[in-house]
Amino acid sequence: MVSNRLTATDAIATYIEAKDHNRPELMADAFLDDCQLEMMVKTTAIAFPSAAAGLEQVTRVLVRDFSAQYDNVRTYCLSRPPSDHPSQFRCRWLVGMTARQDGAVRVGCGNYDWHFRPGDGRVARLCIEIALMSVLPAVDAGRILPWLSTIPYPWCSGPDAVRDMPSIEALAAIRTFIVAR
Repeated sequence: MVSNRLTATDAIATYIEAKDHNRPELMADAFLDDCQLEMMVKTTAIAFPSAAAGLEQVTRVLVRDFSAQYDNVRTYCLSRPPSDHPSQFRCRWLVGMTARQDGAVRVGCGNYDWHFRPGDGRVARLCIEIALMSVLPAVDAGRILPWLSTIPYPWCSGPDAVRDMPSIEALAAIRTFIVAR
């Protein structure tokens, strides 16, 4: 019997497509109407509300408001779900982007905790931990954006993510976080 349920991999990839490419209409394909978002921001380099409830609010926070501030966004999950239909999945992530206002480059990392609705496959709850976020001057975009474009998108391993990472002191803690087990 073939299942028509959304796989965890598809739900996560759809979310990344929606967020990175300002496609809010895709969020309903990945998230339930009554989804929940929790944010743990452990840095002052970026701000998000601590929570959002319902598809409309979650889409506003993660796609519309985010895309109004940032462009050239590339998000990477550093591992894939272990099966098509897990009830939950935790993975590290890496993101790079530029600020629309001044071109400053941000590179960050943290953890995603995904919770999927059984029998459906869409996201019921997402907990995002932003562990580190480095802000670099716009001039560094010429080094950061080419590096990000060489990383397999949106899935890659930690070692693949940092293989060609520029040797910039502000990225050292991010490198350490990504390759830590």
